[in-house]
Amino acid sequence: MHDRFIFFMAFVLLVFVSCKYNPKADSSENKAVDPFMEPGKIEIYDSMAITIIDPNANFEILAKGFYWTEGPLWIDELQAVIFSDIPANKIYIWSEKDSLGIYLESAGHTGEENTDSGKGPNGLILDHENRLVLCQHGDRRIARMDADVKNPQEQFITLADTYEGKKFNSPNDLVMDRAGNIYFTDPPYGRPENRTGEIGFNGVFKVSADKEVYLLLDSLSWPNGIALSLDEKTLYINQSDPENPVLYSYDIAGDGSLENGKILFDFLGIAENGRGLPDGLKIHKSGNIFATGPGGVHIISPEGKHLAAIKTRKATANCAFDTGHEYFYMTTTDVLMRVKLK
Repeated sequence: MHDRFIFFMAFVLLVFVSCKYNPKADSSENKAVDPFMEPGKIEIYDSMAITIIDPNANFEILAKGFYWTEGPLWIDELQAVIFSDIPANKIYIWSEKDSLGIYLESAGHTGEENTDSGKGPNGLILDHENRLVLCQHGDRRIARMDADVKNPQEQFITLADTYEGKKFNSPNDLVMDRAGNIYFTDPPYGRPENRTGEIGFNGVFKVSADKEVYLLLDSLSWPNGIALSLDEKTLYINQSDPENPVLYSYDIAGDGSLENGKILFDFLGIAENGRGLPDGLKIHKSGNIFATGPGGVHIISPEGKHLAAIKTRKATANCAFDTGHEYFYMTTTDVLMRVKLK
């Protein structure tokens, strides 16, 4: 019995390693059926969700074989979604027309001193002039690509890389308001052994349009995904703390500070039965929150009601809508997938 157990554990370890470190990304021949992954499912908990998503919607596997995918972003000008592969230090692009390709290399660490695996790009957004803004783990900064999105180049302009003279840990995710302010989280996931750097805390910051950096929060253990409500009066932050996996909401005061912070949704009760932790999140045009968490993506109302779950059966890092919110894209460990919305 003992020998059989050892053989079984060795087999499980071999399968895990071979799946986790497959370096070759590819686009699926048949997007609706993937031989390496059991299809997910959609669970409806409130009838309001039926107006957003069909419980029988198909999960389409668009591309697979990455290390750890993050930061999906729909670019209408390209009719494509781009997304980060953090350990590979690349941004990929996928479209219906051209399938999968490499959009940008050396996208998160650009110097010889920042060559450790795990230090690539993470969160991606477009600014109001349709320029790519990204979180760079290795360079430990918020940067803007100094090139048109139709002609990507490995050229970057620093928007923010320090607070009070100290380097950020590894900016993770970001969102921009209508005034051009960038809100971002700075956990240490891009640093060796996830250790907080010289800044001394894992913060939430705001960078103004004129590049002034403001500290908003230094009290969260592992701040991660971040999003603004449609009226830009509320800031949502996912906390990827295994001991306290929650979604926070904060009112944005007139002076730009945060107040009335509260736990909007607690993932702890579902964490035991689902892979992953709270990570990226996006706001649907209905105002409801699509927040990654244990088991996949959870649709949560602005009041904190659990409306539905898109169960990917994989650890899901981040998500994005296309322009019309017709499709919902998800980066799930080594896979890019999507479901169609109503």
